[in-house]
Amino acid sequence: MSDASKLDNILGALADPTRRAILLRLSRGDARVTDLAAPFAISLNSVSKHIRILERARLIERRRLGREHVLSRNLRALNEAAAWIETLQAKWHSRIDRLEKALDEEES
Repeated sequence: MSDASKLDNILGALADPTRRAILLRLSRGDARVTDLAAPFAISLNSVSKHIRILERARLIERRRLGREHVLSRNLRALNEAAAWIETLQAKWHSRIDRLEKALDEEES
């Protein structure tokens, strides 16, 4: 999978408020799938689909403890998206700085 595809999966997963809420809950610690599903007014099957999207984006990891499925956050994927955003920000700041400089020179 290319870096662009990985980033697309991450950003696509983060675009949904339910998936962001799941990630927010996991920021407090690992949780079972059923515990993650409890606060949502949607079926367990729907929550499972959201979880699969988060797993595909590598934002969460699953492990089995007996019959239980326990999920945890994977900060590496989130850090990859943050690094891309920071790079984009740096480019825009550089362009704005050049524009300000050009405008200052034009005023002089």
